[in-house]
Amino acid sequence: MTATNSIVRDMALAPEGRLKIEWARAHMPVLNAIRRQFEQERPFAGLKVAISLHVEAKTANLAKVLHAGGAQVAITACNPLSTQDDVCAALAEDGILVFARHNASAEEYKEHLIRTLETGPDLIIDDGGDLVSILHSERRDLLGTVRGGAEETTTGIKRLQSLEKEGRLAFPMVDVNDAYCKYLFDNRYGSGQSVWDGINRTTNLLVAGKTVVVAGYGWCGKGVAMRAKGLGAKVVVAEVDAIKAMEAWMDGYDVLPMEEAAKIGDYFITVTGNRDILRREHFEVMKDGAILANAGHFDVEVNKPDLESVSVSRRIVRQNIEEFERKDGRKLYLLADGRLVNLAAGDGHPAEIMDMSFALQAMSLKYLNEHYRELGNRVIRVPYEIDELVARYKLESLGIRIDRMTRDQQQYLQSWTEH
Repeated sequence: MTATNSIVRDMALAPEGRLKIEWARAHMPVLNAIRRQFEQERPFAGLKVAISLHVEAKTANLAKVLHAGGAQVAITACNPLSTQDDVCAALAEDGILVFARHNASAEEYKEHLIRTLETGPDLIIDDGGDLVSILHSERRDLLGTVRGGAEETTTGIKRLQSLEKEGRLAFPMVDVNDAYCKYLFDNRYGSGQSVWDGINRTTNLLVAGKTVVVAGYGWCGKGVAMRAKGLGAKVVVAEVDAIKAMEAWMDGYDVLPMEEAAKIGDYFITVTGNRDILRREHFEVMKDGAILANAGHFDVEVNKPDLESVSVSRRIVRQNIEEFERKDGRKLYLLADGRLVNLAAGDGHPAEIMDMSFALQAMSLKYLNEHYRELGNRVIRVPYEIDELVARYKLESLGIRIDRMTRDQQQYLQSWTEH
């Protein structure tokens, strides 16, 4: 049954979107197992779930799993450029409320977030913290029904932790981002592959032999650096954290401050979650032809006003590539308007990776709904049992068996005398 109140670009795109969703579903065995469980248990019967994620095929499967579990689902984007209109149409055709269009204006994007919250959700899933931010600021009138939710990203977790520190967080939120089955695989292998998928399909240029500067050596930065090295690049890491910088150096990369790295880089990829990582003083010393890409959640890591101010002209030279020309003729190239390059200029993480991340989301939301009364208004970790269950489901789907400890081994580890 079509969700008639949805805001989508074109319902005629639904058949193409359905094919994308089916392809992703065929490669998401863990989420499929949870779907079968939810169809039997109906853990969200009578509840409303609001989702702000990248609206594409893999996310669509999460929405459909929650819907199969009895939830009335409303979904909106967490980034205007990552929305896939055909997937939106297919979801709306299947009875899920959708408020999202590709390349929505800032005003439309905000309206879609608010429309999603105005459905009166009991539970939320956020990516970057926009739903939570609105609920705690201009639309506190919508807080009443919310039991809690789950957050997908490092950026969103930082915003939640700020609210909690100030004593203002109004409901419990599960930190899915820091679950083992999220950051070890999604952040590292998912980001590593999808960022370079987006860059390579956009530029169609060689990476081997060039210098790639990776700003930020968290789990996402590690993945981006690892894949750059695999493509034959010389990798330079820029960091503000001494421990992470030391780790990057021991992983075999050069470590430089950005003021020095800016002079030698061919590719610059920001993966920090912070603002103004690339700014005027860096643009002024970059070599001709340098390519700038962002893999952080918001489009603030490459300072676009600074880039404009040091340029005498700008033009679109290829889809998702904007050229900025300096007075001396040097040209810098910004990918995907400085937004998430893996989603704004690509399809995001592989389905097999998001299979685990979205399985964590689904199971964490179920856990929160069962325990929200006693959890308190704070950010909580994904219970290890859920993390381990998702890993076991994934191993089973791959036909991989692992050992189990004997009773003697268990007793040995639990004893303080038998050593």
